[in-house]
Amino acid sequence: MTETNHNPETQVSQDNIDNVAVEHEIQIDEHQEISHESTLFAEPIFNLGNFTITNSLLNSWIAIFIIIVLSFIIKIKLKKIPGKLQSYVEVIIDGTLNLADSVTGSREKSLKFLPVVFPLFIFILLNNWLGLLPGVGSIGYIAAEHGELVFVPFLRGATADLNTTLALSIFAVIATHIFSVFTTSFWKYLNRFIGIDLITVIPRKIFKEKDYSALLVHPIKFFVGIVEIVGELAKVASLSFRLFGNIFAGEVLMGAMAAIFAYALPIPFMFLELIVGIIQALIFAMLTLVFLTVLTTDHDEHEEQPTH
Repeated sequence: MTETNHNPETQVSQDNIDNVAVEHEIQIDEHQEISHESTLFAEPIFNLGNFTITNSLLNSWIAIFIIIVLSFIIKIKLKKIPGKLQSYVEVIIDGTLNLADSVTGSREKSLKFLPVVFPLFIFILLNNWLGLLPGVGSIGYIAAEHGELVFVPFLRGATADLNTTLALSIFAVIATHIFSVFTTSFWKYLNRFIGIDLITVIPRKIFKEKDYSALLVHPIKFFVGIVEIVGELAKVASLSFRLFGNIFAGEVLMGAMAAIFAYALPIPFMFLELIVGIIQALIFAMLTLVFLTVLTTDHDEHEEQPTH
């Protein structure tokens, strides 16, 4: 998608264009086109030493700042007799706990997992919605790349950047494994993926219990555990690409609608993206909760339960 500098969505000054053109010796005329594309990567804005600050990183910092401010406000407003704000927050927390209970099957697990899952949901939701605000993706500066003028926005939705969604996914998956180790034990956690117990128990099953099916069943279970290691890596790809793909597609859609007619046409799609933002944040959080529940459940728990 290439847009000219006459697009009302792109807020840059003619002086900025002229300065960049002179600096990089680019010939421009009144028909010079400025590339304004939705890139798969976040564009750098400035550097702090050797650390590059990108537009999506700035947007994520704004989301973190909003979360911190809201947390302090809620903490200050806490009273024994709740006011309006505290009542709303308590309703949200209670509803969240009930939803978590339907997945974990235990209020104890819900209380343990919610401090990880709920902040993920809020952070992702804010980043999804911040990308829809006026100015995000449309106010920036002109840079020169490969002899062409390119528009670089100061802010961009963080979840439309694969780096952000990949980092969130890695954090979520690693958190599930940490909880698994501390909830069960390291030995049981290890045997979930590398079934050492399954192999060492075969002689007892055959010679003592006369269970000859162990020769077939236990090696299969052992290799299933190896396959689960690949499944854990697939979780990272699944979580990151699902969130990134949906939000990035919305960003491209909004840009296309704005290019057609910037003043009214994008409005219905903005409401659609608000809903998509909630759904994608909820899916990410719920899948993380499911992964936490599965990995913190003992493999032998169901086998030890008596049958009726």
